[in-house]
Amino acid sequence: MLVHPSAIDLSTAHLCHLSRVMATRRREIGSRRRLTPRRQALLALAHLRCGDTYAQLAAGFGIGIATVYRYVREAIDVLAALAPTLDEAMVTARSKAYVILDGTVLPINRIAADRPYYTGKKRHHGMNVQALTDTFGGLLWASPALPGATHDLTAARKHGIIDALADAGLKCWAD
Repeated sequence: MLVHPSAIDLSTAHLCHLSRVMATRRREIGSRRRLTPRRQALLALAHLRCGDTYAQLAAGFGIGIATVYRYVREAIDVLAALAPTLDEAMVTARSKAYVILDGTVLPINRIAADRPYYTGKKRHHGMNVQALTDTFGGLLWASPALPGATHDLTAARKHGIIDALADAGLKCWAD
């Protein structure tokens, strides 16, 4: 079997940025890891962008599957902390002519017993995520995930998107 780290269709700037943030996080918590911050960032981005499985990444990076899970989870937590809040996104959106709100159902692996995650429209299990973008499709904000059976309008209400848009006096296109 041929084993190698993953190739990703992202710029080096993305890798360098996540590497710096991971190194800062390690210094804050006083942690040492087997992989360097750059290799951990590459591992996390390979999973997030390419969908490489934990087993593939473990073999490619020479670490255990549990370690891969921990490294990816840590990187996701760091990235989530960098994400803007809905209020911060509204401040940015005020400078736009209008914004676009769209929901998507991201497929996940679940068993048949997990009914809230099953979406009849897509005919698979998933998580509903609402995205607020500018007129060119640039991401301003992404919501936390809800079960796939949640309707887009219900999700927008639960996250407070409709109220935030009304309070900001923004025009919004949505489906």
